[in-house]
Amino acid sequence: MASFSFRAGNAGKLLRIPLYLLGRLGTLVVPRGRGWVIGCGAGIGDGALALWHAAVESGLEPLWLTGSERERRDADELGIRSIPKSGLRGWWATARAGVVVVTHGFGDVNRYATSGAFPRPPVIVQLWHGIPLKRIGLDSPATVQSAFLPGFVPLQRLLGFLYRGQTRRIRVLPAASDRSRGRLESAFGLGVRQVLVTGEPRVDVLSAGDPEERRARAIARRDTAVGPIADSARVVLYAPTWRDGAPDPSVPTAAEWADLLGVLERTDSVLLVRSHPLGEGDYSPPVPTDRVRMIGSSTVADITPVLPAVDVLVTDYSSLAYDVGLLSMPVIYLAPDPEEYAAARGFYGTYAEVAGGDPASDWAEAGGQLEATLSDVAERDRRAELSRALSARMHAHRDGRNTARVLGAILARTGDATSAARPTPAAKGTP
Repeated sequence: MASFSFRAGNAGKLLRIPLYLLGRLGTLVVPRGRGWVIGCGAGIGDGALALWHAAVESGLEPLWLTGSERERRDADELGIRSIPKSGLRGWWATARAGVVVVTHGFGDVNRYATSGAFPRPPVIVQLWHGIPLKRIGLDSPATVQSAFLPGFVPLQRLLGFLYRGQTRRIRVLPAASDRSRGRLESAFGLGVRQVLVTGEPRVDVLSAGDPEERRARAIARRDTAVGPIADSARVVLYAPTWRDGAPDPSVPTAAEWADLLGVLERTDSVLLVRSHPLGEGDYSPPVPTDRVRMIGSSTVADITPVLPAVDVLVTDYSSLAYDVGLLSMPVIYLAPDPEEYAAARGFYGTYAEVAGGDPASDWAEAGGQLEATLSDVAERDRRAELSRALSARMHAHRDGRNTARVLGAILARTGDATSAARPTPAAKGTP
């Protein structure tokens, strides 16, 4: 069941205009200090957690702004100092902060306190949460749609104006590569001084340290979330993208479930289903089975640290396709509507540049490709090399030091020479 769309989100934004104005007036007189606030639209994880670790290890004391009771509990378990982002405390902490870190949007912290420049503007850091494959921000028509008067051009122009007003305040936006930087510059209306090819903190967990230790930690996280999986079994992750409130067209039919379960049995594999947190589909098999397990955002907030415990990815348009290449992971592309999706949302480049010439149009095709990948070493190696090559084009850095570079860029903008002089270790992933 879809739970969010741009139309609904933008309608809420319009209704909150008076609150934005009140917040703006308040930040004109509340002086900003040098403290940090961090928020993440995906919970306690993603690049925000990697940066939190690096900041703490450099002697800083960032404050995490939580959006739910679960986030508060997760923060407590990790020893992260936190307060709720809503209400007066969240507003005051954001209004006083000299550095504001988000991963999705300004609503990751207190959205009414990110403006204001007394005595100096805050260093707003937008870490983002994936290399853009589908068009985002100013490049996507969905960004300026509203449930109020849909298709009304003056309203779309107002939403575009509000969006630009927010994004132009961003001071640091990490990019994975020059290719990714061009997309982010266009999507956020920024330039080379703000969009920096540092690599993304969120994927350091896929590059830093010993590969065997990474996999062992990932297996422990995976099995804690979904239950033990035998060492002999292969693990397939299915991760479809967000459909902006529309139904997921890739939910298997009863016949497709039967075929897919047969593939999983013959190849001794387990399918982990990771529906997008903003629009989860109904992926319950029609018969009881341990071969299919859910690993949604309510179970694991950040999937990236679990990826080393996965053997094959199945996806449609998710940016995970770029990330798993850091692990040389084979990818099966299941895309029932690439032409329609390209017309409605749009891609950067073409879908074929990512998926190649043989994306599956349904689960019958995807199941056949999956069985071949799991059963034939040559086919597995072919897809693994395609994945590695795609990732190499999109990730300029794979040394586990992305977070350190981003922290250095932030400290250079705050003028904190003392912290900048301290050595910053490679970022940690979610414990």
